[in-house]
Amino acid sequence: MEKEFDELTIADDYMFYRVMEDPEICKTLLNRVLQGKVETITEIELQKTIDDAGRAKGVRFDVWAKDCNGRIYDIEMQAIDKKDLAKRIRYYQAAIDVSILGKSKPYESLPDTFILFFCTFDYLEKTLPVYTFKTMCSEDSRIELGDGVTKIIINSKAAEHEKNEKLKVFLEYMNGKVSDDEFIQRLEQRIKEVKANEELRREYMLVNTIERDARNDGWKAGIVQGRAEGKSLGLAEGKSLGLAEGKSLGLAEGEARGKSLGLAEGSRQKALETARNLLVIGLSIENIAKATGLTVQEVENLH
Repeated sequence: MEKEFDELTIADDYMFYRVMEDPEICKTLLNRVLQGKVETITEIELQKTIDDAGRAKGVRFDVWAKDCNGRIYDIEMQAIDKKDLAKRIRYYQAAIDVSILGKSKPYESLPDTFILFFCTFDYLEKTLPVYTFKTMCSEDSRIELGDGVTKIIINSKAAEHEKNEKLKVFLEYMNGKVSDDEFIQRLEQRIKEVKANEELRREYMLVNTIERDARNDGWKAGIVQGRAEGKSLGLAEGKSLGLAEGKSLGLAEGEARGKSLGLAEGSRQKALETARNLLVIGLSIENIAKATGLTVQEVENLH
């Protein structure tokens, strides 16, 4: 069930990226994980989208940041275990590299990257509060490849096992415990500021409405398409299995397939329709892209 705006916490992705919009907060959190490696955050982009003009699956990052040394950080809050986190991290890393490395640039120009997932569940089920992955040699784990890639999964469920007190209080904060730690108090203040911002409140409601309508429209489209495919499939199956059994089998299989296909297409069509309406009322292209999940180019093409 979707949360009301006033119920949001740091563990909800919308509130998380709105809080991380503050460069100092972002830097402090990174340093609590990376133990002081970040000097200054020079760029922050919320809901940054990378889309290869429809040729590959698009990626949207909660918080994309860059520091004064050129290092890139993708910072995500994840409250639902979709069982695909490892492959998702792999794809995110590939998307970052491809977006940065132009055709004429040498591989050496790729910056060091850090992908951090703050999770309210233990994805790897080993009760560690932090799982850090680098590319190591299987034959001798002392040898590091040196590709500049660091992937970190943070598990708030194991907060009690975290020895770094500064990180521990944040993990506990993800779980709902508010301490008197200076940084946690700053987060509390920032959350109050976000909740007092009426423009952000409307944005959150708009995003939820768009996503809910897209799901509903996609579901309906899936049912219609599934029934149509089911009839066709059912008639074909009916030749060998019997018309009655074929209809039943076809409707069931077709409906399942239709839901999958229809949800995707329904969501996209709803997003395009919503984007057109938002353009009419004068919302910026960048905000429309963030609200609908479309790319900036897709929104511009609607003009």
